[in-house]
Amino acid sequence: MARNARYRVALRRRREGKTDYQARKAMVLSGKPRVVARCSLKNVSVQVVVAKPVGDMVTAAAHSRELAKFGWKAPAGNVPAAYLTGFLCGLKAKAKGVTEAILDIGLVAPSKGSKLFAVASGVVDAGVSISFDEGKVAKEALRGEHIAKYAKSLAVGSEVYSAKFSKYLAAKVAPEKLPELFGKVKAEIAAAFKTEVKAKPAEAKAKPADVKGKAKAKVEAEPEAESKAKSKPVAKQAAKKVSKKSDKKA
Repeated sequence: MARNARYRVALRRRREGKTDYQARKAMVLSGKPRVVARCSLKNVSVQVVVAKPVGDMVTAAAHSRELAKFGWKAPAGNVPAAYLTGFLCGLKAKAKGVTEAILDIGLVAPSKGSKLFAVASGVVDAGVSISFDEGKVAKEALRGEHIAKYAKSLAVGSEVYSAKFSKYLAAKVAPEKLPELFGKVKAEIAAAFKTEVKAKPAEAKAKPADVKGKAKAKVEAEPEAESKAKSKPVAKQAAKKVSKKSDKKA
């Protein structure tokens, strides 16, 4: 309710808790792409977004559900899954020429050990530069070592163990071996994108080279054609002079 004549209603997305317009203005004016990270209890979504007058354009995107393609069988909403999703999105963005970006966490409080900073750490390891406080990253949690440590502290097969790690057991994943699974999945992602990144620049470079070669051939061919065209009239004039001299002598 308005309290006085000077009261102004907040913008709709601000009222809904979706957009911090002051932070968004600063990020847009920087001219750099934004790494938009959004985390829920079950999934993680990461997008590299570029602001344009028409609207936000998504350059690259990754979802934690995509990790299953690379062998990730554990739940997709934990810290290791957040790191791997950021790593995957970072490789996609780097393949499209993105080398620097800004972390956009929305209206979420930047607390230490948050999955948002795990995402940022994954994007940085993929080769995209992001400025953020590295002290906010729980480095032991990135590989799932905290989960493995807790699983080892419980008796395997006990009721507490089965209740706490029911999702892991249903997917036939031993929680105490989660760091090993993390390493394998990260290696699979890196191996897949190394081949793709190498193939695309080679194809892109080959086309301009061909065009330049054709252009050079045209440039070289044109002077030759001009010289031939010029030589024909000169030859005709010389032939006429010779014929006139022969007529005079006769």
